[in-house]
Amino acid sequence: MGFADLTKFAPKSAFSWARLRDQVARMTRRDDAEDLLHDAWVNVASVQTLARNEDALLARVASKRGIDAYRRERRAGETIVWDPDVDMVADSHPLQDEILIAREQLDRLRGGMEKLSPRTRQIFLMYRLDGLKYREIAEQLGISQSAVEKHISRAMAHLTDWMENC
Repeated sequence: MGFADLTKFAPKSAFSWARLRDQVARMTRRDDAEDLLHDAWVNVASVQTLARNEDALLARVASKRGIDAYRRERRAGETIVWDPDVDMVADSHPLQDEILIAREQLDRLRGGMEKLSPRTRQIFLMYRLDGLKYREIAEQLGISQSAVEKHISRAMAHLTDWMENC
């Protein structure tokens, strides 16, 4: 098929092409309406098709291609596109109310820690803040590992109760 034959399916003016592109964009709700319309034009022009309204035929074929593309994308899964500008816009700091709530919880926890015996508090802080293992705490304080477990268990029970009921 020659170029002259292909042009019978081409819209008569650039205005008509833009109108068709906008129509396909509305029908498919896709950003690639221009590409869909071009592919439809190539497809329709390469096949000998008789149509009373060539513009309607192009719009219909392009919208069908958009539907097919949508279905393929759904099957393949959503593609996540990394945009480096998002990192510049996003704020990683906590919100003001989150900061206030965290401070109130920390103050409440401090009050509960003051109620612990000095030995239990020391063992609990060695475990939680210093990151020492039961065995290491037992060796440093000269007590059994079982005693360390009991102190930490007692501290956890007390602080849990304190935080929930205070």
